[in-house]
Amino acid sequence: MASKVYFADLRTDVHENLQQKLTRLMKTAGMGDIDFQDKFVAIKLHFGEPGNLAFLRPNWARTVADFVKERGGKPFLTDCNTLYVGGRKNALDHMDSAMLNGFNPMTTGCQIIIADGLKGSDEVEVPVVGGEYVKNAKIGRAVMDADVFISLTHFKGHEEAGFGGCLKNIGMGCGSRAGKMEQHNAGKPHVAEKHCIGCGQCRKICAHGAPIIENGKAHIDHDKCVGCGRCIAVCPKNAVQINWDETTINLNRKIAEYTKAVVDGRPCFHISLVIDVSPNCDCRPENDMAIVPNVGMFASFDPVALDMACVDAVNAQTPLRGSAADDAHRRCGANDESVAAKHAQRLVEAYLRCGLLVLLELGVAIHEQHAPEHLFGAVGDAHRGARFERAACVLAVEICEFAIEAVAGVRGIERRDEIAGAHVVAAHIGEIHGYAMA
Repeated sequence: MASKVYFADLRTDVHENLQQKLTRLMKTAGMGDIDFQDKFVAIKLHFGEPGNLAFLRPNWARTVADFVKERGGKPFLTDCNTLYVGGRKNALDHMDSAMLNGFNPMTTGCQIIIADGLKGSDEVEVPVVGGEYVKNAKIGRAVMDADVFISLTHFKGHEEAGFGGCLKNIGMGCGSRAGKMEQHNAGKPHVAEKHCIGCGQCRKICAHGAPIIENGKAHIDHDKCVGCGRCIAVCPKNAVQINWDETTINLNRKIAEYTKAVVDGRPCFHISLVIDVSPNCDCRPENDMAIVPNVGMFASFDPVALDMACVDAVNAQTPLRGSAADDAHRRCGANDESVAAKHAQRLVEAYLRCGLLVLLELGVAIHEQHAPEHLFGAVGDAHRGARFERAACVLAVEICEFAIEAVAGVRGIERRDEIAGAHVVAAHIGEIHGYAMA
């Protein structure tokens, strides 16, 4: 039986406001069937980087928390610390940022717990059954200590993953600092000597003796380094850095496998709000204007189906005039249906090999390396490089819709032999990826 995704638009009247409508959506979608009584319930969301105004308002979190409490549950809002330098690198800064953006017990009706602790090192290694790229995911402890897991996602664009949906919110968001480093980085951290003051904090925190201080500067012995990322957290000058050199292919696969580690073996439910669809992640300290009109609220027990529904809904919209998506849309041109169908078949084969519920993320990754330039019209020298690569990804996102329906025996999804229509995405080629580089 195919997974169900429930949708509610954003129209209201005097009888029902948006928060009440979200409550009705959760009831209709079956969230109330979960046994919440006396259970610790993690509500995973993004609190927003200071300066960014596209994140979900605390009112939405309050609605979900109240739903849980009315059924006897004990909810808490949670996220893990970031790998990059910003307002959420450690738990104290993270909670300050959350409160600055309006998240506190009075506004949300529950407490905030930063899942991976003060310095991002409080983690649990969770086996990934069937994982190809991750054998043991490093997940924030509070996330795994919860009896029930709920994701509340702001659906938007993303510079690396293509779009920031449910899988991104869970997979990357629930990773500890070491977990995020494993997903983003193909190697191990290094020291930017021009910033290093030789204080030795990195050496003190390391259990393996990898940082070495010579001539007043630190460097890291990669033969000893295990990639835990703790040195990144303690450096007072942000001199310990990662290379951010993981390929988009592997990044998306790792995100998917981390998601699997979080959701396996316990009650989960997922909500995505397709509103204020900014072109980039809420991790940025600014947000560009929305790329499409607000769409609505989606809910499902299946995170993959949920992401796919949100992608379809965004692709069906006309880019807002003057937005980054509109700019990219006007740069892109024709398509090739036969090539699209061939790539869809490749996605199906890749999904069957992997055996995980990750087709969305796999699709973006696999197609990126194969997409021919003629699919996107005359891009021109000025628009090559990263912009072109993002445009290549966008076709894969739409193709996933057709590939997912062709997979049988994995999720009980009914087989659909035809993949016709994959070319539709060319009309919206920039909406998910191209605009990120505009």
